[in-house]
Amino acid sequence: MVAVFAKTVCVKINGRADFTSSLDLKKLIGEMWQRGYNHFIFDLSDCLTMDSTFLGVLSGIGLKFSNGKSVQVGEPLQLINPNPRIAETLENLGVVDLFAIKNCPEPPPDSFEPVTPAAEKSRLEVTRNCLEAHTTLMGIQPENVQKFKDVTQFLADDLKRLEAASKK
Repeated sequence: MVAVFAKTVCVKINGRADFTSSLDLKKLIGEMWQRGYNHFIFDLSDCLTMDSTFLGVLSGIGLKFSNGKSVQVGEPLQLINPNPRIAETLENLGVVDLFAIKNCPEPPPDSFEPVTPAAEKSRLEVTRNCLEAHTTLMGIQPENVQKFKDVTQFLADDLKRLEAASKK
């Protein structure tokens, strides 16, 4: 769900934030940035879980906005109301400093519109996105290399196979 006001985009993430929705998030943020929006709020009040691909995509967006420095509330990228499990994951993967995190008793305005998912995503596109997301997480914190080296190797091998098959 998305709400737009002034130069702010508020994205409400409901349920599971996973690899299938991460491509749509990446596309949405890119399009809104190109239109001149420069402040993004992610309302995680109703986000139950966040997989590593979604978190890697979100962290990649965070890297672009933070230029590698810690951000403060009011800066371009905010996460509001993450549940304890998501907050712990952000901390454990070393990405917490990429975001201004705030707990708000009052949710943002309820003028959200559903985000229309992009057309059917190809396996090649999904695999490439998953690999990029995990590579991002490994680049942010050295301890993440051990956590994601096997999955990135699998994804890299799968991507090579898919690219070779698409050229035939």
